Amino acid sequence: MDSLGARKLLELYGLCTRLKRTKRTGWVRRGVREPESVADHMHRASIVALTAGEWEGVDTSKAVKMAVVHDLAEAIVGDIAPSDGISKEEKHRREKAAMDEMTSLVCGEQARKELMALWEEYEMGQTPEAMFVKDIDKLEMILQATEYEEEQGINLQDFFDSTKGKFQTDTGKVLAEEVNRSRDTRK
Repeated sequence: MDSLGARKLLELYGLCTRLKRTKRTGWVRRGVREPESVADHMHRASIVALTAGEWEGVDTSKAVKMAVVHDLAEAIVGDIAPSDGISKEEKHRREKAAMDEMTSLVCGEQARKELMALWEEYEMGQTPEAMFVKDIDKLEMILQATEYEEEQGINLQDFFDSTKGKFQTDTGKVLAEEVNRSRDTRK
């Protein structure tokens, strides 16, 4: 790696720092105190992929990598929520442009291609790993909602409603059912 490559990678890492400061939009709009950041969400999603991937029978290493990069574009575009009124196509266009910008900073061709391929595979949502990570994305959200409800005494039912019937994998369904069951017993 030369000096230019190092500077570009450091620029990428600086962009990634934004994920630590970008609060998840849904929590902010609901008035959650001290809401998680996008990086917080991505971290726990990665831990779920690591610990539950074998259970689902997916390539765990690939699922973990996908969970690490699934919201990477939000470092540039922010956390675009369904309530923002931005079409799926426009959201994808913005995020693709952000990923193009971010991957252009990666000096290794293999790493650059892998980052983009993982993100695109997640976006398409067709492979077992992508469906699993999409389920993890929703699971992490309802798990976090449960924690906020307990800690802050607020009702976040709409987050649970938004995931009903949308889990595609057996593991996602079982974990979501358990989160909901546990939540129901605490009410």
